[in-house]
Amino acid sequence: MSLERVLKILESSGFTSDEAKVYVYLAKRGSQTAKEITLGLKISGKKLIPILCSLRDKGIVVSCLKHRTQFLALSIEKVLDIQVKKTVNQAKSIEEAKEELIACWQKMGTQNNT
Repeated sequence: MSLERVLKILESSGFTSDEAKVYVYLAKRGSQTAKEITLGLKISGKKLIPILCSLRDKGIVVSCLKHRTQFLALSIEKVLDIQVKKTVNQAKSIEEAKEELIACWQKMGTQNNT
């Protein structure tokens, strides 16, 4: 499978384009400092830090403090498990709210407020 295909699959599962690139970089290279990532991907630190924070918030990247802060990506298997679980939970939430939403919609009538 090509890198482009992997990136597209990650993007279709909720990653931004930049998040997907940073994740793949870390997953392939192992533990890296922010400086190493910026040099390797040729992106600014200003742009990288929010991406790393977002990936960390999603549970996809962990950071550890050694001599300098290192960032490490979870395995692709764990990432896909997280994304599948998230999608299943979203689908369950929509399914659980479906009837209530339809009832509310019908009560609103057919007014066009566009």
